[in-house]
Amino acid sequence: MASESKIKMSQERYDALVEELNYLETVREKEVSELIKEARSFGDLSENSEYDEAKTEQGKLYSKIAEMKVLIEKAEIIEKAEIAEDVVALSSHVKLLDLDENEEVDYHIVGSQEANPMQGRISDESPIGRAILGRRVGETVTVEAPAGNVQMKILAVENG
Repeated sequence: MASESKIKMSQERYDALVEELNYLETVREKEVSELIKEARSFGDLSENSEYDEAKTEQGKLYSKIAEMKVLIEKAEIIEKAEIAEDVVALSSHVKLLDLDENEEVDYHIVGSQEANPMQGRISDESPIGRAILGRRVGETVTVEAPAGNVQMKILAVENG
């Protein structure tokens, strides 16, 4: 098979995934197993809604565990030490000036698994993320957005 795509993430995100996976495989799996055992004790499984719900919960749990294992397996940890001081990279905090609106915006550049635009966390794969990645303070970039091109100037970059 060709090289599988890696999922870029911070060490913090990776550690949180490993911790959650451990919880799901130990504590939560036992809880769901107990629910199934308890539901079986109610008798006829063909008309046992508690049993059906417990089995559905077990299916969701196993699906979540499988998904998390793939994320962990494909994780590519981005080290902060590898980043130059004034260059936009994954995990950078960036202050931009939207030249069209004359408005300043702040973003934290993260991997797609950590993105949350409402909290100012944008993916390195987003239009803005792609446009500013690898650029330096003072540079002006053109962001190809769905609503049209936008000019942005990089005012400040904080790595670390």
